[in-house]
Amino acid sequence: MKIFAIGDLHLSFTDTVDPAHWELVREHKSMGALFPVWREHYRRLYEEWTAVVGREDAVLVPGDVSWGMRLDEARPDLDFLGLLNGRLILIQGNHDYWWQSISRVRRAMPPNVQAVQNDHVLVGDIAVCGTRGWTCPSDARDDGDDRRIYQRELLRLEMSLASVRPGTARKTIVLMHYMPTNEKHERSGFIDLLLAHGVNTVVYGHLHAAAGNHRLPDRAWGIAFHLVSADYLDFRPALIDQTAGKGRGPFADRRY
Repeated sequence: MKIFAIGDLHLSFTDTVDPAHWELVREHKSMGALFPVWREHYRRLYEEWTAVVGREDAVLVPGDVSWGMRLDEARPDLDFLGLLNGRLILIQGNHDYWWQSISRVRRAMPPNVQAVQNDHVLVGDIAVCGTRGWTCPSDARDDGDDRRIYQRELLRLEMSLASVRPGTARKTIVLMHYMPTNEKHERSGFIDLLLAHGVNTVVYGHLHAAAGNHRLPDRAWGIAFHLVSADYLDFRPALIDQTAGKGRGPFADRRY
């Protein structure tokens, strides 16, 4: 089994998608209308995803899945995820306004999609934890409101990491939407938690291709960091791990 990752899908379908008829697709908030690289990005995403991800693989999606403001508006986007290969594991991004009650979110997911919030899921012998994250202190945009949300997100990450019982996982991968440091790449409370729990792999998004030069180094504090925004990856999921759960099905383990 392989583990891939890609985030910031920014889907906005108005109706059910049929990959045999891309010409019928309509969007309520087209990224392609704003940025040429995003023109028909959903088709490129589907084709690139299908080319590299197998049915037995897993794909980590660190937020910003849908532009829908409500769960019913996001429904066609979530249904589209059900057309994709593999087991998808999601966290909330800053634009996922449709993500409200976690119980409702989970009920709305296609069978191959799972959501992480204050907990984790097991992919073979790898625990996948995560939280959205937020602007870290000392960032140029930091203010009082940011501090409060930052502290709340620290608590959520701590709960997620603490939910992994000792001995149940060979390693832990953490999903975050925001980069877990400020723009100066200074050590943050998120980094402290990652180190305290022995995490050595972090997957994050939020920074798009034009902002990719602000990304973290590939390795810092002994942790491997992967920026996986869709346009940064040219819409092809990135391989993160290929040793998880050898010989075990992708839905062998669930933890909520």
